[in-house]
Amino acid sequence: MKVTVVKNVLDANNRIADDNRKLFDGHKMFVINLMSSPGAGKTSLVERTITALRDKYGIAVIEGDIQDTFDADRIAKLGIPVVQINTGGACHIDGNMIRETFPSFDFSKIDLLIVENVGNLVCPAEFKVGENIKVMLLSTPEGADKPAKYPLMFQESSALLINKMDLMAYVDFDLEKARRDSLALNKDLNIFEVSCKTGAGLDAWVAWLDRQIDAFKK
Repeated sequence: MKVTVVKNVLDANNRIADDNRKLFDGHKMFVINLMSSPGAGKTSLVERTITALRDKYGIAVIEGDIQDTFDADRIAKLGIPVVQINTGGACHIDGNMIRETFPSFDFSKIDLLIVENVGNLVCPAEFKVGENIKVMLLSTPEGADKPAKYPLMFQESSALLINKMDLMAYVDFDLEKARRDSLALNKDLNIFEVSCKTGAGLDAWVAWLDRQIDAFKK
């Protein structure tokens, strides 16, 4: 019976997410579902990405957290339209939560919508929100065993950013294992080694994302 309930929940969410996607497509909005465990650097990546692309694209952000507005406040300081979703305990954002933010945005001015999901390596990968692509971060202090432990997120993502490369000298992180295990799960996964603190490696990520948006808009 539990399996049936879970399936029904996912099916209902998928229908809403599909409706979201049709709306986004109608406005030529490219949507990223950004996922990671807590503290991996999602908000820092969002800030860096905004800074790199804001002169070319209209950007908006949806921030997901269990509570508080700390991350949304950071984004608002950049002068970017942002809405905070507080899930009140839920471990992910779903399609209906995204739909409820729509009145806060002027879609005619948005080319890129970044959804920063709740920090969690499990649930966010299961729930579509209407995104074009899923993107995830794995930070070096977390360890290289995460692809083996949490395969779905790696399987579902189009890009993996291995963040906090500036800490490699101080943490026990097997970079080659992380890359090998991730690609074994998803041979098409685009992997970027970056530091959101120093900016190292982010040019390659920004260039890749720019190409995805350009291709979508054409």
